[in-house]
Amino acid sequence: MSRPVRMPRAKLLVALAAVAVLSGCASVNLEQNLSGTNAATAGFTDGQLTLARDKSEQDALRQRASDLLSKPLGQKEAVQLALVNSPSMQAIVAQSWADASSAAQSGRIANPILTLERVRLGSETEIGRLLSFGLLDLLTLPMRKGTAELRIKQTQLRLSSDVVDQVTQVRQAWVRAVAAQQTLTYTQQVLASAQASAELAKRMQSVGNFNKLDRARQQAFYADTATQVANAQHQTTAAREELVRLLGLDDSQAGMLKLPERLPALPKEPVSAQEAGRLASKGRLDLQIAKSDYDAAARSQGWNTLMTFTDIELGVRRDSVFDATENTKQTRRGFEISLSLPIFDWGGMQRSAMSAQTLAAANRLEATARAAGSNLRESYSAYRTAYDVARHHRDEVIPLRKTISEENQLRYNGMLISVFELLADSRDQVNSVMAALNAEQQFWQAEAALQASLIGKPMSAGVAGGGGAAAAESAAGH
Repeated sequence: MSRPVRMPRAKLLVALAAVAVLSGCASVNLEQNLSGTNAATAGFTDGQLTLARDKSEQDALRQRASDLLSKPLGQKEAVQLALVNSPSMQAIVAQSWADASSAAQSGRIANPILTLERVRLGSETEIGRLLSFGLLDLLTLPMRKGTAELRIKQTQLRLSSDVVDQVTQVRQAWVRAVAAQQTLTYTQQVLASAQASAELAKRMQSVGNFNKLDRARQQAFYADTATQVANAQHQTTAAREELVRLLGLDDSQAGMLKLPERLPALPKEPVSAQEAGRLASKGRLDLQIAKSDYDAAARSQGWNTLMTFTDIELGVRRDSVFDATENTKQTRRGFEISLSLPIFDWGGMQRSAMSAQTLAAANRLEATARAAGSNLRESYSAYRTAYDVARHHRDEVIPLRKTISEENQLRYNGMLISVFELLADSRDQVNSVMAALNAEQQFWQAEAALQASLIGKPMSAGVAGGGGAAAAESAAGH
């Protein structure tokens, strides 16, 4: 439909300027997003997340990684190393930047379309110029701007959630790697004891002081322990390589990696349930993400409903007509409106889909809110149980085993027990230490999972019931 009207040039320029101003509304600032993420996770990561975009920044991060690898890597330093060195972490930041840019783009008006025409009929030549843009895009721009800002906020929240996920994995992998080293050390002690016992039994049998059955038992225990040492060596390698992958170390950096000889000591007191609840109530990421998803879905449904019925394009037209015979030029001005007619499709399915999405987002928010307390209670139960078990091994089991070992040493010195009984007691003592180590490992993994749950990223504590007893029984093997 075309209707010739005269439109002053000044008004046209003012209209185009208004469109240009409105179109530059939603934008993304990577530094601000990173600052927001670092602020949200400051107490969790104890480090600064950054994105290396050129060689100088990459060199600076690599130097920082080298400084961290120059000494034994503690758990806190392992997290800092992952933040500055892991390509996976860099990929998460870069992808978040891309998602935020896409969200910002959705809040901008589409570029106008310039159409040029040249039509010739006899002696007349007509040159047409049409500048058109989506009228509904312009009218709904303020609402789309608000939705785009919500989407940008979502990307920042998801970045924080992904960082918490990666950091928790690094913490738990560090615990497994250090614990595997300690387990290997103690297993080797059991092997040395079993080897000495088997050799002594062999010599005593050769001189007739030991029967064949008892000697075979000692030799079988030595063979079983050798298998356990081989498994422990592989477990140490596997746990270390898992940590290497999470830290993003290359071959040269992996060679520099040194871990502490043992896990940290248990804290004097566990975090209380009241303190855990207070820390969690400051603002969980999972609730913020679910709330942001619902707000964005509800807000976009409003302006998208209009778009399901029709689409309107407005065009400003200026045609020049040249008549070669009369040597004249005429200029015609006007506007065009293109309207999509809802004849075959009234957009009912699209509106139903948007309503369903909003309803789904609302229910996901409700489900997340209801599960938040349950997840926190489960994580705290795993944490507190692991702490109590580890403390029980430290304060009860280990001192008792030490007392038994000292008494058996005195009995051996008084020739009341044989050397085989003394060696068996030594193996039992090492097995108790290994069980205590297993309990410590489970505690530190549960502690990492609890910290993630407090910030709003529930994760498995990696704690298996009865792990300490199972480990001791497996190591004893007799």
